[in-house]
Amino acid sequence: MTDALWPLMRTHLFDTPSTHEAFNPYRDRHPELDRPDAPTIRRANLRAYFDALQQPRLFMMAEAPGPWGCRFTGVPITSEDQMLDPDFPLSGERTSTADAPHTEYSGSIFWRVMTPAFPHFFIWNSVPLHPHDEGEPLTIRTPRRTEVRAWQALTQGLLDALQPDRIVAIGRKAERAFTELNADPTYVRHPSHGGAKKFAAGMNTILTDMGLPTAE
Repeated sequence: MTDALWPLMRTHLFDTPSTHEAFNPYRDRHPELDRPDAPTIRRANLRAYFDALQQPRLFMMAEAPGPWGCRFTGVPITSEDQMLDPDFPLSGERTSTADAPHTEYSGSIFWRVMTPAFPHFFIWNSVPLHPHDEGEPLTIRTPRRTEVRAWQALTQGLLDALQPDRIVAIGRKAERAFTELNADPTYVRHPSHGGAKKFAAGMNTILTDMGLPTAE
């Protein structure tokens, strides 16, 4: 899938500069939080993720990178400690300067549910930059509607390239991003903030309907 997806990243994402409220992990680095070669590593992690895909039938989209997951790995809803785990379906390098690899609650729930169906699904973010409060790079804020709309061309390009059998929106921002492109998503609860059980139930129903393996 890399040949189909990588040109979209080059066109729409890799050269987009960060702002005071949105960080592009594929282009930029924080002088204290990131290793010197962090953007290069994150692109390599993303490419390894694309390389592992096998014509995914399911396109899933969340809202935006979190400060402990995709912000440092470059892979949506995936943390450093997961990518360093030999039992995890993906592998990559860490980019943070923290004493220990970052962990992310949402990533642990997401992959616990979705690992049996990998590599037959694709996960992305409606806003691929990390939205944070100004001056606080390790916070997370809800993306504005204008920010979601700014990435419509990339989302549409991914839909066109993948031609998925089914589309799933993880959270309301992702649902709105799909519907504004006249896509027809199935909504599931985001696994964070007490939504783990609802996320798992919703996704297991979808995976079963599609004949894909589940964790149950």
